[in-house]
Amino acid sequence: MSIVQSEGRSGVHPGWHEALHAELVRRNPGEPEFHQAALEVLETLAPVLAARPEFAEARIVERICEPERQIIFRVPWQDDSGAIRVNRGFRVEFNSALGPYKGGLRFHSSVNLGIVKFLGFEQIFKNSLTGLNIGGGKGGSDFDPHGRSDAEVMRFCQSFMTELYRHLGEHTDVPAGDIGVGGREIGYLFGQYRRITNRWEAGVLTGKGLDWGGSKARTEATGYGNVLFTEEMLKRRGEEFDGRQVTVSGSGNVAIYTIEKAQALGAHVLTCSDSGGYVVDEKGIDLPLLQEIKEVERGRISEYAERRGSSARYVAGGSVWDVPCDVALPSATQNELGADAARTLVRNGVKAVSEGANMPATPEAVTLLKEAGVAFGPGKAANAGGVATSALEMRQNSAREAWSFERAEGELAAIMRNIHDTCYETAERFGLPGDYVAGANIAGFERVADAMLAQGLI
Repeated sequence: MSIVQSEGRSGVHPGWHEALHAELVRRNPGEPEFHQAALEVLETLAPVLAARPEFAEARIVERICEPERQIIFRVPWQDDSGAIRVNRGFRVEFNSALGPYKGGLRFHSSVNLGIVKFLGFEQIFKNSLTGLNIGGGKGGSDFDPHGRSDAEVMRFCQSFMTELYRHLGEHTDVPAGDIGVGGREIGYLFGQYRRITNRWEAGVLTGKGLDWGGSKARTEATGYGNVLFTEEMLKRRGEEFDGRQVTVSGSGNVAIYTIEKAQALGAHVLTCSDSGGYVVDEKGIDLPLLQEIKEVERGRISEYAERRGSSARYVAGGSVWDVPCDVALPSATQNELGADAARTLVRNGVKAVSEGANMPATPEAVTLLKEAGVAFGPGKAANAGGVATSALEMRQNSAREAWSFERAEGELAAIMRNIHDTCYETAERFGLPGDYVAGANIAGFERVADAMLAQGLI
């Protein structure tokens, strides 16, 4: 079904987004996360399509939902015992209207084409909101680095890059890290890229080591950025972070630096979690202890409670969102915060929920939170600090510069304030005050759509 009304009538067909979503599901079977991400955007675009009929006439929405390129490849490697292993690699180059494809690589057993497409689709709008010239893409593999030796991770990364390198370049596609891909993995990937191409092309990967082209704020950027976005939402309501009870899910990079920034702003952070359960620390999370366990020892969150003392308790399984709070910052993975959790948060008086992870709240949860008047920061806006700082790392690499931490953090803070204000003002402009989901989707879409129109039918 066409978005545009037929038989000479102007405007947008009333059932366009349901029909377009149904067609998208038909053409992309078995990819529920991608279907979910697309529907969340499609449901909010009617106002902008009505105001800008040229977008509908040029089939911008249909074109933006179809990746420009989808790459799937075999990754053979050898483990420490000499056994040959075979994994699958992915890179979805979704949209390059604004610049080279930009988005992380995820190494986790759950990775499949649908997961990568959902992440890449979200990345289009997230990258657009930064105001920087970066397109949207994502990639990864069903390889899980947990429990693997450094040598095994190196051999896998070298095999992965041996295929992927031909699709990359600082003017083409610039990956970064995501779940399962940290500084170690980026180092091995960059080394293999350099070995194959005979080019020291720093801008081809971001999240690099500080001694060889990395940005001093990149590690902290996603967590810091989400807290800064949340702070702006609270300010709009005449409130502040200082003294707030905060719950955080996850215990990886995003969660750790979310906790650090929230504590710096005076918040009392009570929780963190991993796949086994969560901890509640009435004294507030001891960040150095958490970092020692998760970043150095690569241990489980249950060990935190054992070593912290009487103020902390570990809850196996369950929901971290059962803990009463003023601000909730989901920072683990997609669809971790469902309808029941949203009801519990609302019942316990939560004031703001902001997504540090990609799509951690289900559609039902988002609806419940918004209906209850909770300030809700969607991931494509709230966690854009990571990719924004990656683009700043690209800028430093291009100029052969190394910024101070203070300069990089200052640039990040300015970008996050601008993203917040853009989302807020766009929602106001389309008669949807306070709806950050609609504001983020429309603002991100408009910038990409204008570029696609300007560049012709490609």
